[in-house]
This record gives sequence, C-alpha cells and structure tokens, in this order.
Amino acid sequence: MKRGKKYVEAAKLIDRTALYDRDEAIALVKKAAAAKFDETVEAHIRTGCDGRHADQQIRGAVVLPHGTGKSVRVLVFAKGDKADQALAAGAEYVGAEELIPKIQNEGWLDFDVVVATPDMMGVVGRLGRILGPKGLMPNPKAGTVTMDVTKAVKDIKAGKIEYRLDKTNIIHVPVGKVSFTEEQLQDNFQTLIDAILKAKPATLKGQYLRSVTLTSTMGPGVKLNVTKLVNA
Repeated sequence: MKRGKKYVEAAKLIDRTALYDRDEAIALVKKAAAAKFDETVEAHIRTGCDGRHADQQIRGAVVLPHGTGKSVRVLVFAKGDKADQALAAGAEYVGAEELIPKIQNEGWLDFDVVVATPDMMGVVGRLGRILGPKGLMPNPKAGTVTMDVTKAVKDIKAGKIEYRLDKTNIIHVPVGKVSFTEEQLQDNFQTLIDAILKAKPATLKGQYLRSVTLTSTMGPGVKLNVTKLVNA
C-alpha cells in the first residue's frame, strides 16, 4: 500500500519496534497528525479473548470525562412520557412504529446511536437486519435499552462510547480529537482502559490485553507498553 508524503514524514517520528508509555504515545499521536481536519484519536486493543464463546464476549459502555469531540445524533424509540423525556434530554429524533418504514424502505439512517425503552424492543427488533450490522442495535449492556431515557441521552451527549469485540477480538474506540490537550486525551484513554480491565471475562486464561495501539485517523500507529497499562 502506497502511503502519502505526510504519512511517511509522520511515521519517521515513531520507532516501530518501541513500546511507549501512555503519555509519550499520546504526545506522539498528536505530533504525527498532519491532516487538514481535526483527526479522531483512536485506540485499538487486541485481546486474548475468543468472542465465539459467550462467556468471553466483552461489551459495555463508558462516559469519557472530556467527551469525544464529536456531536452525536440520538434516535429514541419511546412513547408517551418517555418520548417527552427523551426530547427534553436533547434527543434529535423520537418516535415509535411510524419510524420503521422510514428506516426500512427509505434507508433513513441520519443518527449515530439508538436508544429504546424495553417495551419498544419488539418494534426495534424488526430493524435488526439493518441496525445490527451497523452496530446501532440498542443493547442493555451498553445502557441503550432502558426506562431512564433522560440519563441515557444525557450520557451519550456527554461523551459515552460503547466498546465491544469485533470478529477478530479487537476493540476499536475513539478517545477524543487531536485538538484535545494531552491531559484530556490521557484522562479519556485511562477511563477507557480502566473500564476494559474491569470487563475482563472471569473464564479467560492467558493474557487479556495482547496489544494496545493509539493512532489518529490518518496517522501512523503508536504501540503502548501493555504491562505498564495493566499494572498502573
């Protein structure tokens, strides 16, 4: 794969064979980001889990103290009082059965997160084939199936992110923007790592975190010293 000139220059700042401390890695990611837009800083965490086993699945959510730097559009499936509460909390879209054909037939997907009250899951279930592959299906573990729609919407707006294993047992999550200060990125990243360490499956044998890499959207990856992260 041919890399652009900016990427090649940025890559020279990073020693591919080194494992960096958290703070040093974050400083390098910021320094190596050369795109004209405000790049997202992402964490890629390779685990020793086998997601094919239900007891080794990792899925949860955490509110990053400084948010993600991205405005998030929230769709809430709710009725009556709960619909009113969702709108009051700042949800962009609130509705019930009438949204099904809009999503199914018109391909409407102008939202980033879907929240639903438990009684609406029968309705939302009909959208499983569309929402599931896009990672938009509400889930109790992520706090997106709840009666407390006010808290759910406010948490999401404040910077709540969901983490889960992909098919290759890696977790990919945003931890902020390149324009954030190093301290903000450190806080966000540490909050995420603490949550993932707590989510370690009890049945897992062997190493839990195999590798942790930080990168900006267009920049090179910076590998972290996992031992220091785990024992911090």
